[in-house]
Amino acid sequence: METAVSTPVKLTTSAVAEVKRLMNEPGFEAGQFLRLGVKGGGCSGMTYVLGFDKQEADDETFEIDGVPVVMKNSHGMYLFGMTVDFSDGLNARGFVFNNPNASTTCGCGSSFGV
Repeated sequence: METAVSTPVKLTTSAVAEVKRLMNEPGFEAGQFLRLGVKGGGCSGMTYVLGFDKQEADDETFEIDGVPVVMKNSHGMYLFGMTVDFSDGLNARGFVFNNPNASTTCGCGSSFGV
């Protein structure tokens, strides 16, 4: 599993490929970034944010294998060291979050606690 280095979060090769595929879909707006973040809610207290968005003033920006990424500076403490993968299996398809900062996780895989 290859990942980018020297960034607060990592994307596996399969995650990068899926994001780039989505960026080439009709309706994708030029100038958007992949937004990684967290918000309150979910079974374990916090849920992951993953989607396309414009850059905001309090964002940290970086690039992973040609994918422009933004993340709120304040979210770094929850996400630093996290790896985002993409699974395309028969039983599950979607992005998978492997977060070393999570002390608890939910069975759904998109909720965590610290």
